[in-house]
Amino acid sequence: MNKPTNDKMGLNDIMKRAQEMQKKLSDIQKQVAEMEVTGQSGGGVVKILLTGQHYAKKVTLDPNLLREEKSIIEDLIAAAINDGTDKIEKSLREKMGGLAGMKLPEGLGDLPQ
Repeated sequence: MNKPTNDKMGLNDIMKRAQEMQKKLSDIQKQVAEMEVTGQSGGGVVKILLTGQHYAKKVTLDPNLLREEKSIIEDLIAAAINDGTDKIEKSLREKMGGLAGMKLPEGLGDLPQ
């Protein structure tokens, strides 16, 4: 017995939406990879420029910081890296939130009872 035309249209709709989501995801990945953020700590005495792929491009230290103990400088560098990473992740979550607005066809996301 042949399936009703509705099922074929539903499958086509599902495939089309999946392709749209894949394209948007690819666009988001490209945008994030190309972005740059500056992580800071110690009120800006340590600044680290990170790419969206979490690579450090530049480290800037306030010259007065060099008078501090080594462990303090190390902690401030780690905090600046974490700040930059948090900014990247926040941006990614915001961009990915747009994908949540793409609805699947009715009934597809329903779980069986």
